[in-house]
Amino acid sequence: MRGNKRMTTLSIMKFGGTSVGSADALRAAALLVRAEHAKGTQVAVVVSAMSGVTNLLLDGADIASRGENGWQDLATTLQARHADTVAALLTTAAEQSLVNERIATHIGEFRALCHAVEVLGEASPRALDAISSLGERICMHLMAAHLRESGCAAEAVRAMDIIRTDATFQAARPDFEVTRDLCRTRLLPLLRNRSVPVITGFIGATASGAITTLGRGGSDYSAAIIGSVLDADEVVIWTDVDGVMSTDPRIAPNARTLPTVTFREISELAFYGAKVLHPLAVRPMIEHGGTLWIRNTFNPAGPATRIVADSSAPSASEPLKAVTAIKDQSLVTIEGRGMLGVQGIAARAFGAVARTGTSVTLITQASSEQSICFTVPSPNSSRVVAALNTEFTGELVRKEIDRIWDRPSVVIVSVVGSGMSTVPGIPGRVFTALGNQQINILAIAQGSSECSISLIVSTEQSDDSVRAIHALIVA
Repeated sequence: MRGNKRMTTLSIMKFGGTSVGSADALRAAALLVRAEHAKGTQVAVVVSAMSGVTNLLLDGADIASRGENGWQDLATTLQARHADTVAALLTTAAEQSLVNERIATHIGEFRALCHAVEVLGEASPRALDAISSLGERICMHLMAAHLRESGCAAEAVRAMDIIRTDATFQAARPDFEVTRDLCRTRLLPLLRNRSVPVITGFIGATASGAITTLGRGGSDYSAAIIGSVLDADEVVIWTDVDGVMSTDPRIAPNARTLPTVTFREISELAFYGAKVLHPLAVRPMIEHGGTLWIRNTFNPAGPATRIVADSSAPSASEPLKAVTAIKDQSLVTIEGRGMLGVQGIAARAFGAVARTGTSVTLITQASSEQSICFTVPSPNSSRVVAALNTEFTGELVRKEIDRIWDRPSVVIVSVVGSGMSTVPGIPGRVFTALGNQQINILAIAQGSSECSISLIVSTEQSDDSVRAIHALIVA
């Protein structure tokens, strides 16, 4: 359909918070947009809030919900930061006046919403979405105005007008059919006229017009949604790193950029704490068949990562792609000889965990059914253990369960690579590398997709574990 209806290339360029975090950063981002636009490419831009702004907005909501008035100082801080950016970024009185007016309007909205939260004594998910959306709504005006001053036609576009979602506030899901019609009606005329739409990331709206946010990775998701419904040739996620790295370079200085990563691999890496795209942000473009890139705004000529479909053949020469770690975890264990063959133990255990509002990050069970181990974030572990002790009071009294306990300060180290499913001996190589470094493995789990192996180690041995496994990747 792309080839029949449009001969020019369409690129969706998304800029994260650090990429628009200052006047200098905005200038650098705009330069990339103008360079692509000058090639004859149709360009649509998706922007996040300036770095740190969303946190300040949510801090204001939290302060207001406690009945305190510190949110007023935050409003002043937010207005001053954006006004300072206008002064440093924009040069014409007309654009400065226009953007400052928009800033004042949105900060006024922030004040009104925080006042309402303060009166009610709580911040509902709907209120939080309205408040947290304000950073993107201001930033789009900054970027659009600077592009216009630089000689590139641009227009600010609110995502609330083009991305239709359900009413699941803070984690809304898009209605792709309605969104397709809205996006094509609003954006295609701008693109045909060589204007650059500058669109708010992270947000959408319900059919009734209530502002929603798309949850974790929301601005990346916005770009992928827009790219898929416009049949874009590519979505480029501009961030502050050189694509997806084989591990955290602060732990292993020889970390390298991965040229390609599959959908399954990036899903595993995102879950296990790597700084990569959320799977939701990847799926629309992968299913659409477009190209998805991760590039560095501050090193645009440097290495980059392309996200590819799972159907791409895994490389036997590079079965391991990356290793990452989730820190600040606790290993919770339920053990007892009386558990053998007893039905429903696992269901009851995880039901009790769920009632505490805790997410389980890893699960492993002995084949003898005499123990179940799982990890949870350390701040939640005491609450989880208490809930389990309550749930299994009878079994503990009857000695069917010997004890329920937690080991704090553990780390999940996960090694990821789709080639593991076709290359024999990978687990043995991983365990040998760890054994050679005298690292004690507390628990092991392998995903059913055979795309990852996860190990539990102590916090003290976490970095050594990552480096030992990473040495296999770069060997």
